[in-house]
Amino acid sequence: MSIEAVLLAIQHSPPYWLVLVFFAAYPIVTSIMWIITALLFRWRWEDAMPPPPPSAAPGASLEAAPSSRKPAFVSLLVPAHDEEAVIAPSVRAMLDIDYPAFEVIVIDDGSRDGTLAALEPLLADRRLRVLHKRVNEGKAMALNDALPLARGEILLGLDADAAPDPQLLNWIVPHFDSPRVAAVTGNPRVRNTTTVLARLQAVEFSSIISLLRRAQRIWGRIVTVSGVVAALRKSAVADVGGFSPNMPTEDIELTWKLQKRHYDVRYEPRAICWMTVPLSWRGLFRQRLRWARGLAQVLHKHRDVLTTWNCRRLWPVFVESSLSILWSVCFVFLTALWSVSIAVGVPPVGASPIPNLWGMSIATLCLVQLTTGVLIDRRYDPRVLRYLPYAVWYPIAYWAMQAVTTVIALPYLFRRPAAHSVRWQTARTGKAA
Repeated sequence: MSIEAVLLAIQHSPPYWLVLVFFAAYPIVTSIMWIITALLFRWRWEDAMPPPPPSAAPGASLEAAPSSRKPAFVSLLVPAHDEEAVIAPSVRAMLDIDYPAFEVIVIDDGSRDGTLAALEPLLADRRLRVLHKRVNEGKAMALNDALPLARGEILLGLDADAAPDPQLLNWIVPHFDSPRVAAVTGNPRVRNTTTVLARLQAVEFSSIISLLRRAQRIWGRIVTVSGVVAALRKSAVADVGGFSPNMPTEDIELTWKLQKRHYDVRYEPRAICWMTVPLSWRGLFRQRLRWARGLAQVLHKHRDVLTTWNCRRLWPVFVESSLSILWSVCFVFLTALWSVSIAVGVPPVGASPIPNLWGMSIATLCLVQLTTGVLIDRRYDPRVLRYLPYAVWYPIAYWAMQAVTTVIALPYLFRRPAAHSVRWQTARTGKAA
């Protein structure tokens, strides 16, 4: 049988049409679902919030919520490995937080550069402590080692390149008045928007990540707190065994462990934290590949939630995450099949260079979703509205990259966690603007 005959047989088979319908329908259905539920979150909670001042920008203070109660003590945990380029300005921003009772603990996890030297001028501030580890054992192990040293019951995990807004703790801490709350994830914003790739990521954090967290809060469970900025209840972290050193993404894993124990995990959009993002496609690809591997391994480890009635509130996020992986597989499969068909002169079934109804519907809903996310988040980051025109490249550039990294990470969906600690290698590709 010739290759042309094989291609025609595949593209006229019932399984192929099932794949084609799923490939076309999934982004349409999920976009509508995310937009509606994110808007419900805004109308239910965010519309009652006082708006930030129009000058909100990196380092600018948002209006703080008044409180007459005695503030809870907070321990900021900052794991760092080879962060000489970014650690000093980030820690300065942390020490400038407008909150009366907190400490900053930097965990130097076997850095080989000048990370410790960069921190020396800041050690005169008694709120700053540095835990120096001679051996790189990974981010999760660094956080676990700092837990016994933390004086606060509330922990705030921050990446070493993060610059929190001065009012961040005033927004996050009140959530812990509820004893069921174990984690509150903040709103990471991109500050080094100097390239097209960085501006695409700024739009993404509003239109995909922040929008999806709002939607998931309506569902009752979220996929992950952000490792960049996440507040945790120390006793709850201890209750689930701490951070998992053998998982590629300790933040996703901890989120699922907490929610399986029926703790509440929340999203606080007013808790702004400025971060740097990769400025090269290589750096971004490596980051997203790690995220994809981490999610796949978390789904493998926690697949028992589907057969556990008490974990039924996790079913929507488990199913949606699984379907997103399946869609990426379909994306890569169909792209490869259509490319081969065109190369050998066989007209591909379901693919057309001329935009059709399905293609236009998907593209339109994608842009509506991106616009919705930007419009919601512009109250916290007014600059992001300027980057909305870059959103037209998102379906072309990002979908392909996300699909490829997901397929590469697919073996992790069937692989047990490693027996050893997952070590990190920091790859900063751009400094803050």
